[in-house]
Amino acid sequence: MSAGLLRNSFKGAASAAPFFPTLLDQLPNAIVVFEAENQQLIYVNAAAESALDLSRKSLEGQSVHDLFGSNESLNHMIQEIKAGHFSAQRQEMVLHSLPGSIHQDAIPAHVVVASLEDPALIMMEWFPIDQQLRSERDERVSQQVEANKQLMRNLAHEIKNPLGGIRGAAQLLEYELPEKGLREYTQVIIKESDRLQDLVDRLLAPHRKPHAMESFNVHEVLERVRSLVLAEFPKGLKIIRSYDTSLPEILGDREQLIQAVLNIAHNAAQALSSEIREGIAQIELKTRVARSVTISKQRYKMAMDLHVIDNGPGVAEDIRERIFFPLVSGREGGSGLGLTLAQTFVQQHQGFIACESSPGRTDFHIQIPYRRQEKS
Repeated sequence: MSAGLLRNSFKGAASAAPFFPTLLDQLPNAIVVFEAENQQLIYVNAAAESALDLSRKSLEGQSVHDLFGSNESLNHMIQEIKAGHFSAQRQEMVLHSLPGSIHQDAIPAHVVVASLEDPALIMMEWFPIDQQLRSERDERVSQQVEANKQLMRNLAHEIKNPLGGIRGAAQLLEYELPEKGLREYTQVIIKESDRLQDLVDRLLAPHRKPHAMESFNVHEVLERVRSLVLAEFPKGLKIIRSYDTSLPEILGDREQLIQAVLNIAHNAAQALSSEIREGIAQIELKTRVARSVTISKQRYKMAMDLHVIDNGPGVAEDIRERIFFPLVSGREGGSGLGLTLAQTFVQQHQGFIACESSPGRTDFHIQIPYRRQEKS
């Protein structure tokens, strides 16, 4: 939106706030409008609500400095606009969100402060600098995943046919062997063939006919996952619920989502073996709502944010960029398929999955957009 159009949108006094155009709520960047004199917020768009993880009602009435603390760079920009030295200023800076907000990390952001036609009002817009980088990364990941899926499908089909022949030949050979002791070797061939057949089936399973979609409560999924993990790890592990119970039901495949989250949580529990022995292991299941999100270049009004966070040693640095690739595992004896399947299931819901990991904290982030049920 041009600066002129923005100014016209906010023409009038602060009392006109209830009539601000809803068009600003559709913009992807966070925008707030505040009074120049006391810097008190009178308007917050949906993207700003999402960025600060606070409702519009609780934000309006706060001052800009209540939100971002004593930020000298931001204060200087506001004073320059207020004095009429510039109509708009842009700068990259680090923003800190309101104390008590969930998002309390320092956020490197591109900030724009601009005057409006009414000199009593000032507009501030910001967006994380890494937003564009993430969009480019998501596109690369999507292309890589599609290439991997095609490769694994082709490879699985190429393996499947000769594998059946090997197993059949081993069975026939077993019948012809004169000594029973020699059958031990044919059993090795048969059992290993069966193991490989199971691996091939698991590689092909996500690409077969999709299941019927239904609306369901994501917290029912998380409670199922929680009970399954605690049944296997009953001592030394604490699973914390941090649910936003206001989340609406999501449209998807319940069993696929259970399997996706279970694969992640189960991996986390296995990585927490030392912490479990010490009795300090912790996994957090967290849900939030995200507004005005872009996933694979598609814009959605609202999405479900789901986090699986553990306090384990973190993902090994040498595989951190490849953990969703098939057959890549950070655990000895692991199949390397759990996270690949989780990614496939999430992408089949038009969502994305990402991981941020460092020693002491690993966060698997799933975001799935809310979509309407298609009419049959």
